[in-house]
Amino acid sequence: MGSKSIITNEYAEFISELKADIGRTRVRAALAVNRELVLLYWRIGNGILAKQKDFGWGAKVVQQISLDLRLEFPEMKGFSRTNLLYMRSFAENYPDYEFVQQAAGQIPWFHNCVILDKVKDAPTREFYIRKTIENGWSRNVLEIQIESGLHLRQGNAITNFDLTLPKPQSDLAQQLLKSPYNFDFLGLGDEAHERDIEAAMMRHIRDYLLELGVGFAFVRSQYRLEVDGEEFFIDQLFYHLKLRRYFVLELKAGKFKPEYLGKLNFYLSAIDDLLREEGDNLSVGLILCRGESKTVAEYALRDMTKPIGISSYELTKILPENLRGNLPTIEEIEAELKTVKVRK
Repeated sequence: MGSKSIITNEYAEFISELKADIGRTRVRAALAVNRELVLLYWRIGNGILAKQKDFGWGAKVVQQISLDLRLEFPEMKGFSRTNLLYMRSFAENYPDYEFVQQAAGQIPWFHNCVILDKVKDAPTREFYIRKTIENGWSRNVLEIQIESGLHLRQGNAITNFDLTLPKPQSDLAQQLLKSPYNFDFLGLGDEAHERDIEAAMMRHIRDYLLELGVGFAFVRSQYRLEVDGEEFFIDQLFYHLKLRRYFVLELKAGKFKPEYLGKLNFYLSAIDDLLREEGDNLSVGLILCRGESKTVAEYALRDMTKPIGISSYELTKILPENLRGNLPTIEEIEAELKTVKVRK
């Protein structure tokens, strides 16, 4: 807007409208209802966009709006220049007010800011908005899910659910499973054995359940079964509260092998006979392995009559090619730490 005075008739009228809108919203909802707050922010952002387009207002107008709104509503937070820019971006990226009402308005404002910052395309933003509503994620959990690329992993397990489970249970179960699962929080290297991985999972059970997804209730590790006088031990047993069925999880430190299915099929039959009660659905099996051939896994599952999924997992985050070999060794890090101590 250059050196020209920012206080024009159009601007004064716009500020007056904003103040009236904020006042009405504060009286109606006291800005305590999150949905009303998010919708208000959308209207402010949309108004800024429209006025900048209609009257050619430059970037400096946002700072002026911030000063005027904070002067009018000194007890209210949220009218900083930075937050007004978020409002403008919010309205620009979600032009459909109905979508804001039904989806984005259902999650806290700063959750929306995280999604705006970290996710660049509209379908993926909508994915994380709806998952936040569904799972009740905190802001920190939302950031973890975005950084781990949940939208690329959700529903990717190889399963036979479409042949062994009725609709819509088959779709729900499919979307429940991921591939690969990200277990980098265990702090283990790729050389870890099954017992090491399982023990670390139990030490980090909260993070483990978060990665598995909402609805999983942990029953026991190394769950003991007795069949015809013989003992058998299931790696991990879960119950899913929404699907109302047991999940038998078998953990493998190597790649998937077709022979794993026979043992898991036996466990599912035993759990259904010995544990399942009235109201419980048939149990589901999940094999977690270090990797799998899609073709081998699909062949192995083709004639199985029990619902089984096959997923891979990662113990460490995969580094981009251009970083491999460029990281310091343990010896180099230790040497640098000694140098730092000497400098003190």
